[in-house]
Amino acid sequence: MFGVIFSVLRSLGAAFRPRSALLLENLALRHQLLVVNRNAGKPRFHIPDRLLWVCLRAFWSGWEKALVIVQPQTVIAWHRAGFRLYWRWKSRSGGRPPIDRELIRLIRRMWQANPTWGSPRIRDELAKLGL
Repeated sequence: MFGVIFSVLRSLGAAFRPRSALLLENLALRHQLLVVNRNAGKPRFHIPDRLLWVCLRAFWSGWEKALVIVQPQTVIAWHRAGFRLYWRWKSRSGGRPPIDRELIRLIRRMWQANPTWGSPRIRDELAKLGL
């Protein structure tokens, strides 16, 4: 009985919401129905499904209210995992290029011969030598 009353009151409140919010909520609810009907048993989200929810989270402030089959923390975890994958891909280079052993020996010899020189001065002297 309370569920019916709650649904009626919520439908009346929807008349005062912006059209874009209603469209996004309709999209979210239809998508969840699609996921539930697609899988037998436990609903499984594929990568495009997760991407949709991450985008809804970014562009719609009421995304948590329409979420029924997973917890909001799950969507946030998907978003964080996406950032981790992005930065792992972005920084996939091998890091700093290796320094020649002769250059390291030269730097140490310069530092021992001139103990008052700091790293900026040694760097500048190496730049004068073209290294």
